[in-house]
Amino acid sequence: MNKKRKQNLKLGLALAAVAALIFWMTTRWDVWFHNPEEQPQQLSRTPHNVMLTFGNDGELSRNVSWQCDSVLQPSCLRLVCLADSDTTTVEATGEVFRSRNGQAAYYVARLTALRPATSYAYQVATAGKASPWYAFTTQEDNLQSASFLYVGDVQDTLGGQANRFLREALRHHPRSQFLVCGGDLTERPTNQHWTETFRDLDSVAQHMPVLAVTGNHDYLKGIIMRLERRFSLVFSYFLNSMVGENQVYTCCYGPAQFFLLDSNRELPYLLTQRSWLKQQLEQSTARWKIVVLHHPLYSIKGMNNLIQRWAFNDLIQDYGVDLVLQGHEHAYARMTHHDHNGTPTTPVYTVSHCSPKNYRIHFDDRFDKFGISSRYYQTIDIVADTLTLCAYEVYSHTLYDSLRIVKQGQGIPALIEDRGRQIPEYMEYEPNPDSKKDRDYARRIADYRQRHPERMAAR
Repeated sequence: MNKKRKQNLKLGLALAAVAALIFWMTTRWDVWFHNPEEQPQQLSRTPHNVMLTFGNDGELSRNVSWQCDSVLQPSCLRLVCLADSDTTTVEATGEVFRSRNGQAAYYVARLTALRPATSYAYQVATAGKASPWYAFTTQEDNLQSASFLYVGDVQDTLGGQANRFLREALRHHPRSQFLVCGGDLTERPTNQHWTETFRDLDSVAQHMPVLAVTGNHDYLKGIIMRLERRFSLVFSYFLNSMVGENQVYTCCYGPAQFFLLDSNRELPYLLTQRSWLKQQLEQSTARWKIVVLHHPLYSIKGMNNLIQRWAFNDLIQDYGVDLVLQGHEHAYARMTHHDHNGTPTTPVYTVSHCSPKNYRIHFDDRFDKFGISSRYYQTIDIVADTLTLCAYEVYSHTLYDSLRIVKQGQGIPALIEDRGRQIPEYMEYEPNPDSKKDRDYARRIADYRQRHPERMAAR
């Protein structure tokens, strides 16, 4: 009798475990597998969705991509040097991409013979129909400075505000020479959300190069996630830089070299990226090294992204990477690496987002600063041996956090000057009184603020 009871108990526990697993998977089904319905392509017979990026043929190279209609037609880019009116026609290559609801023709023109410190006007044309004229300026030879804007996840809602925020940020920081995006620039890989992304970047992406890495929202969900070809056709530097199926890319701008990784992939692909990153870091002679990837190597949501940390972090620390720019976990956070003596040194890790969504986070004491109730963007300014990182709130463009890295010589660790703790900042969180999770989170914030006022001071 006892044996039968034990068997029934084991069977009951097994059935309960299966039922719990089924219930849990049901609640997570949409998160893991659901892709929203895609609206038809919005086609135009005039070139549109023009995007200027860095190129694949040296520091001064640029790529320009655009869309036009649904079939391939003869296409080119007209380039005018504004200094002497010298005009060049660059032939474009094209490819038809079929989404889940329609198809569109994508084009890319590669500019490989640009002069340093020169302003250009350009216009793209397909089948005799042309876009408006746009303009950009190349950097000087042997440039010892760089200034750029960084945004984490944008994921704008349809009819959102990201375009206004970006344009305002560039008005406040007119020295910015290009824009870097940490993944999830698009809310979902659908025609309607891509249209919103191009609207977000309108008047920005046509005049300054855009560097973007892949985020998980750029992938189609499924048992195996899949990145559409569309992403590489838009950010066309990936077309000539991928390692296998990995979206990786490196480029230099003045004293800095950027290393773009795809942290969304499965372990075998991450190992391939690891080999690529090691090779690129070994060959790099850049004074400043900056890695950009979507998933934070040190998560602010608990024990997440451990595979990505295992794959990349030792290389980042061993080969002298100065700055790691990340997104994914919708909040702001900054963490500084410490050497064996406890001295703060590089790399500096930042997490940021510019999205309408904010996530609850864990307040890990390894981090120097947190921000949870706003959207943020960063400016990174490099002048000779000094890199200054500043974080700003999107809504007011007020300074939220600041840090300076000063290199002291070859082989000598950088000096970290944490200026952020001297800057008034705030963390407002208004819990839903009917939500126990919200009330608990508000208590956690208050407790952390009391223990670490320098990291989270109330205004």
